[in-house]
Amino acid sequence: MQAMILAAGMGKRLKHLTQDRTKCMIEVNGVSLIRRLLGILDQENLTRIIIVDGYMGANLKEYVLSLDVTTPVVFVDNPVYSTTNNIYSLALARDCLVQDDTLLFESDLIFDKSIVDRLINDPRPSLSVVDKFESWMDGTCLKLDSNDRIVDFIPGRYLDFKQTTNYYKTVNIYKFSKEFSARTYVPFLTAYEQAMGENEYYESVIKLIAMLDNVEIRAMRLAGEVWYEIDDAKDLQTAEYLFTEEAQNKYSTLSSRYGGFWRFPKLKDFCYLVNPYFPSPRFSAELESNFDTLLKEYPSGMKVNSLLASELCDVCEEHIIAGNGAAELIKALTESCISGSVGIIRPTFEEYPNRLGKDRLITFTPSAEDFSYSARELIDFFSTHRPDNIVLINPDNPSGSYIAHDDLLMLAGWCRDNGITLVVDESFADFAGTDKEPGGPFSLLSDLYLNVYPNLIVIKSISKSYGVPGLRLGLLASSDVRLIEALKSDVSIWNINSFAEFFMQMFGKYKSDYSASLRKLSEARTAFTEQLRQINYLRVFDSSANYIMCELTGGHRSSELCAGLLADNNILIKDLSSKTGNGKQYIRIAVRTQEENTQLARILAERE
Repeated sequence: MQAMILAAGMGKRLKHLTQDRTKCMIEVNGVSLIRRLLGILDQENLTRIIIVDGYMGANLKEYVLSLDVTTPVVFVDNPVYSTTNNIYSLALARDCLVQDDTLLFESDLIFDKSIVDRLINDPRPSLSVVDKFESWMDGTCLKLDSNDRIVDFIPGRYLDFKQTTNYYKTVNIYKFSKEFSARTYVPFLTAYEQAMGENEYYESVIKLIAMLDNVEIRAMRLAGEVWYEIDDAKDLQTAEYLFTEEAQNKYSTLSSRYGGFWRFPKLKDFCYLVNPYFPSPRFSAELESNFDTLLKEYPSGMKVNSLLASELCDVCEEHIIAGNGAAELIKALTESCISGSVGIIRPTFEEYPNRLGKDRLITFTPSAEDFSYSARELIDFFSTHRPDNIVLINPDNPSGSYIAHDDLLMLAGWCRDNGITLVVDESFADFAGTDKEPGGPFSLLSDLYLNVYPNLIVIKSISKSYGVPGLRLGLLASSDVRLIEALKSDVSIWNINSFAEFFMQMFGKYKSDYSASLRKLSEARTAFTEQLRQINYLRVFDSSANYIMCELTGGHRSSELCAGLLADNNILIKDLSSKTGNGKQYIRIAVRTQEENTQLARILAERE
């Protein structure tokens, strides 16, 4: 058996990365694609490796020949690589195809060696490697029957994205028997090239062959093996995460992305904090039914969105501003509208202190082991260490500590009476269960309180409790009209997209669904807390939010646990050891559905 690698392309989408080298010489974690591929193939006892080169061909030959590869390597040159596609490259090597069984690869792939091992050991003589379609994939897809026969071959531009659950993506790795190449593939390739020209793709030939009654090529479905196709710098970044071998580096690389985890559909995200029970299926369906209009139409300006935000809360439009996520509003508030010193509680959500700067901070650190605190403790501390402003996240992140209705109003009154601006972030307040708020979630986001406490500013991220982080929607309210006007002048008139606007407009119809989702979350949190408390090395803290903070005991280290869960189980949780400053080991785990929580609790128990 031999291998053939198509490596003539210019890799234009990689821009400066391929100015002086061919695409397959791009490095992933310090190892070039071609070196990695040749290293895999060199272990397979092949008769030879054929490389069809073109762009930067001389550089590629020199580089390949400098590598420690024992399998003979031969080159076929495509001199017109800039005006032809891969059908021409493959046609140049057609004589080689008929001389031996062939493994065929495109050179911009990175993949597990196990794929090649499976392909070689599979008794079926001619195969196309395929994987279940996922959102990050692009290009040609297949439909298969139960016997792995290809029943449809769909070019990327003709994909029906409502049918993707039935699609398999071609990985662009193939096995052709010598007989299949001689009897079928090469004759079809020659005829197709003559009829359609040289600027076509060899996959089109496979499509024609697959439609024949005597199907000679079958699909080999992947079963979790990792692969990626690198077309641009974004793909390169993703590939570097997927193929990072050191567990801690893998965790650090993923964490530094700050989201975008939809690119990794197999990842279980217990780090980022959203409501898994909302929006309801019907709400999502209504949003989807209006997708085309919302995508193509301009959103309303700030005045309309302030009105929608005021209807979402019990606040007049002069007292509220909607933001492109709470982060936009936090930035505008801290950089333009808050002056003087700022009291904060740590550990906390670092967006506020990071925006304010160390020299302005007066920090309160709770004495309780679980980092809980009361309004009275805050009043006593900040009476002695007097700030101009206080930022309170309630419930706090990451501890889940919560100040309930009466104490919160006591703190707001004390701040008002002492001329201190109180910023209350209520992003997780709706998750406070009936044990904390018997009448249901309590919010200061109402003119009932804003008018009584003119020094009060309330911020709320819609992402968290409403489960829509992709909409990028947040709210800020205050009865200080000049403050709100200043913020509105600081952000763009179209800072909210049409999807976020539609969400605010339609939410009223789904309030009962939202209330039901909060009850489900509370039940899931209670059950999950008890499950985690059965794990010997976890000290679990009570939480009023949709996350649970735990201290690791018995010598367990949070960095090792977080990295191990990601590397071994594709599960992401938050390492908190750097946020507390006391040398102890902590993690934060998001509350997801009860089924998902139970699965994680079992995995954590197995790591004792």
